[in-house]
Amino acid sequence: MNAVVKVRPELGAVYQQVDIPRIAPDEVLVKVRATSICGTDVHIYKWDPWSQGRIGEKALPQTLGHEVAGEVVEIGPEVKRISVGDYISAETHIPHPGDLQALLCQMHIGERMRILGVDCNGAFAEYFAVPEVVCWINDKSIPPEFASIQEPLGNATYAVLAEDNDVAGKSMVLIGDGPISLLAVGVARVCGVTNIFLVGKYDFNMEIGRKMGADHLLYANKDDVDRVAYIKDHTGGYGADLVLDMAGSPQALDEGFKFLRKGGRFTAFGISSETPAAIDYNNGIVFKGSQVHGISGRKMFDTWYRVRNFLSSGRLDIAPVITHMFTLEEYETGFNEMIKRPRASAKVVLFPDPAELEAAKKRRGI
Repeated sequence: MNAVVKVRPELGAVYQQVDIPRIAPDEVLVKVRATSICGTDVHIYKWDPWSQGRIGEKALPQTLGHEVAGEVVEIGPEVKRISVGDYISAETHIPHPGDLQALLCQMHIGERMRILGVDCNGAFAEYFAVPEVVCWINDKSIPPEFASIQEPLGNATYAVLAEDNDVAGKSMVLIGDGPISLLAVGVARVCGVTNIFLVGKYDFNMEIGRKMGADHLLYANKDDVDRVAYIKDHTGGYGADLVLDMAGSPQALDEGFKFLRKGGRFTAFGISSETPAAIDYNNGIVFKGSQVHGISGRKMFDTWYRVRNFLSSGRLDIAPVITHMFTLEEYETGFNEMIKRPRASAKVVLFPDPAELEAAKKRRGI
């Protein structure tokens, strides 16, 4: 089969022939219909210090990718829930059944958890193998290009709803204009957030944020507006009920807690470029009585259930966030679009079968 493989610890990857995976007794073999490029894939493609430390050159060669939708074509003898022909996506956090977190229904953050496309071969291929435990059966009404980005949409949904799911009628600031933040804007709108502020940098993505439902667009790289004052002015002087840091930058951490009202909830999803990261612990958390929710992955499978319902019901339209679609063989073009600055892309979807790409274009009127 054809696959996009990281073969050397340097910029780039190779489109090459590899063996179709042999599945373990508890695994399924999936024919990929669509797969999308994540920021993590970009880190690995560029082979930055995170990739060297997290994966290391000794693990290469390794197939990239983890956001995916496809059809099950073979199942192992121990598989009970999934059948040949099922249309699935994959939760990318593969739990270890012996972890305490798995026993406490926190499988997405287990101590010995593995990640598809990071700790094992991924889904930028014609076929991939995955354990049954992380298979999620899609509603057949959801097109592959949408189903392939349920994983990041799940990040967005979990970030918006956090642990209490208490967002209706509240105000929210989202810091960052990357794809997951843009998806989160749509989720917030659907879930009843009534005053949505998007803080970002790039005109292209900010316009997508407007289409997804942001009420206010504030530029983090411009000083024409006092962002803290603006948000307080539009929230009765109190600050936002909910602040989602989707960027992880020092500026996001500094301003984010200032955007937040007393007793509000701060969701930490963005990854800081340096850690430890400085925050105003006293004034931002203690004296403000803030709730701080760390978000890693998606809740298995509560978040997936909600995401499937958002999409199959038609309540949430994520089409504006999918800005580019290519064949898998054109992966280099897709990565170049993701790396380009200033940003001119959000989600990039790849199709191993050119016929699937043409069908997706037809659905979108391209």
